[in-house]
Amino acid sequence: MDVLAVIGVLLPFPYYYLLWTRPQLWVNLCGKWCEPSKLMAQVSVFLKLLQFLSILHVSSFSWPPPLYFWPLMAFGQFLNFRVYQLLGEAGVYYGVRFGKNIPWVTEFPFGYIKDPQYVGSILSLLACLSWVPLQYILLWTMGYVFMMQVESKEDLTTRAKPQS
Repeated sequence: MDVLAVIGVLLPFPYYYLLWTRPQLWVNLCGKWCEPSKLMAQVSVFLKLLQFLSILHVSSFSWPPPLYFWPLMAFGQFLNFRVYQLLGEAGVYYGVRFGKNIPWVTEFPFGYIKDPQYVGSILSLLACLSWVPLQYILLWTMGYVFMMQVESKEDLTTRAKPQS
């Protein structure tokens, strides 16, 4: 396995873990000059770009993609889009951990699919199996499964103080 690609694929997960388990550190770092969820979103986009570049580095493309590509990618991206639509930036980017009041959502896919954003991302990764070596897909998927575990054990004592 290419070491740089492995690092690139795994890079976001320690960041997400730190922000989930120590949100007050992030809130303090942001201070009064920036909104924690907004800055998390910006850093996450940069880390996602590094992930994609890492995967691109080890991929081999061919056209047309296999038949399974379109339904997996479409449904995976639909789930991601729907989560963003329902939760907004603060809901997706740990606003609840940073002291924001985020309303509970029960509309589809919530209540039907556990962790729909991560499931959507995993489906999108699986859609790329014909181009991306399996070990990188598995590594990236393990990062999502790890974060699903971390986020399923919400410790209310580690939330940041409510923002004013």
